[in-house]
Amino acid sequence: MTRRAVAQEKAEANARAGSYAAARAHDPFDDDIEEIDDTPSQPTEPLGPDDLPFNPYKGNRGFTRAWHAMKNSLYGFRVAIREESAFRQELTLAAILLPCSLFVPVAPVERAALIASVLLVLIVELLNSSVEAAIDRISLERHELSKRAKDFGSAAVMVALGVCVITWGLIVWPLASAWLARIL
Repeated sequence: MTRRAVAQEKAEANARAGSYAAARAHDPFDDDIEEIDDTPSQPTEPLGPDDLPFNPYKGNRGFTRAWHAMKNSLYGFRVAIREESAFRQELTLAAILLPCSLFVPVAPVERAALIASVLLVLIVELLNSSVEAAIDRISLERHELSKRAKDFGSAAVMVALGVCVITWGLIVWPLASAWLARIL
């Protein structure tokens, strides 16, 4: 029997057990029930990967899974570019800074730090946008916890921008000041 068939069979068995438990459910204010047996009929164990219901979206493996993941990622980039103005601004900054990082005369490790700090800003902005989209999906009404989650995401973007500025400042500033001293 395949894993998928076993998982589907277990999911059906769990559904049947759930409907049996629902049929046995009682009203706590009902005086007709004298004795209530709340002991489970079988011991419960933590759910394993085979105990979860079958998910048709998780069936792809190998190259097919990688292909679908790549298509979803590219779609995410397109939506972020089209819908998120902050991501467009940071992408413009990256389009300027990434080529500059290739021409700055620094050691390879410093070059990697310059590139990574710019990419970190884009990564955190994408994660922030996903948090905001999920919260807006849940509800558009103003709620303190929704505001807090969005503020946390915004703070994460600000920290990433700070890391980028500090990295570029520490690596490029000595080179720029030496270059300016030679010119002047």
